[in-house]
Amino acid sequence: MAKRDFYETLGVNRDASDEDIKKSYRKLAMKFHPDRNQGDAAKAAEEKFKEVKEAYEVLSDASKRQAYDRFGHAGVDPSVGAGPGAGMGGFADAFGDIFEGIFGGGGGRGRGASGVYRGSDLRYNLEITLEQAARGYETKIRIPAIESCEVCHGTGAKPGTSAKTCGTCNGSGQVRIQQGFFSIQQTCPKCHGSGKVITDPCKACDGAGRVRRQKTLAIKIPAGVDEGDRIRLSGEGEPGVNGGPPGDLYVQLAIKAHPVFQREGDDLHCEMPVSFATAALGGAIEIPTLDGVAEIKVPGETQSGRTFRLRGKGIKGVRSSQPGDLYCHVVLETPVNLTARQKELLREFEDINRKDGTHSPREKSFMDKVKDFFSA
Repeated sequence: MAKRDFYETLGVNRDASDEDIKKSYRKLAMKFHPDRNQGDAAKAAEEKFKEVKEAYEVLSDASKRQAYDRFGHAGVDPSVGAGPGAGMGGFADAFGDIFEGIFGGGGGRGRGASGVYRGSDLRYNLEITLEQAARGYETKIRIPAIESCEVCHGTGAKPGTSAKTCGTCNGSGQVRIQQGFFSIQQTCPKCHGSGKVITDPCKACDGAGRVRRQKTLAIKIPAGVDEGDRIRLSGEGEPGVNGGPPGDLYVQLAIKAHPVFQREGDDLHCEMPVSFATAALGGAIEIPTLDGVAEIKVPGETQSGRTFRLRGKGIKGVRSSQPGDLYCHVVLETPVNLTARQKELLREFEDINRKDGTHSPREKSFMDKVKDFFSA
């Protein structure tokens, strides 16, 4: 099974700081530590813990992280090497050779016998507000990018020099090995299938032909997106090698917590504080919506917890034909900082209630149940 991207494993962007990487690792390590997971979940947690630990060991080391950013998993795999003057392929070509040797083809990254393979996909985590998710949003992001070296123009060779034909395979990129009666053809171990060897590599890119840069991309987020949705930017991932197609960039969306609304699918929920007097006597109150202010008529004798539904005041999802609804949940608000006169009136009101006994049906029902319980 192919390994997950190390940045995705730790849940961070590719331009995350060392502190962000360390913070995410500590959180995940605590979550999946074998001592904190028992029973049926222990084995799965242990595998997750190993995966997180491996990702952190690479991304927390500056040199290993640089190799991983340039060549992917092959750049930090001790069993995969790239000899001096390996050219643009480097670790990545060696990685392709492993798959080619097993499957006889390009493996999981589209690599062919000529050393051409597709670039890796990238992920970027983007946090937006609930309003931006509901209405759509346009923004720009900066991501690390691997571009052709301007010094050697992507050749990997020092300016004024050029790559030479590989003497091991005579430029074919393939060698034939005789094993008894069988003849096996495989990728040349000297040039890693490129057919060329760089004897004097470019100092600006260390012979890779590519360097790391920052680039800015414009993103248009459609209205109605939700937590976890992804936006695909085709061709904005890592560039391919030797003419291979680039990978894609996936923008992973997260919605910030809202101070008023909670979202469930296309519906919105909010708590609506109502005063004691309004709940008892009834009245009109204003509540916020994503489109402005709406008015609700609260009938008399409204109890705490009652829900009012406003049709069409939710969010119209990306795949929905109609917007959801807004549910307002009544929360009875107890008055605070009472004056002496207010306290006097409330005590008088309470005395009247107790003498009559018909104005608090829920309290009476509860007390009747308590009496039945103790008399049983």
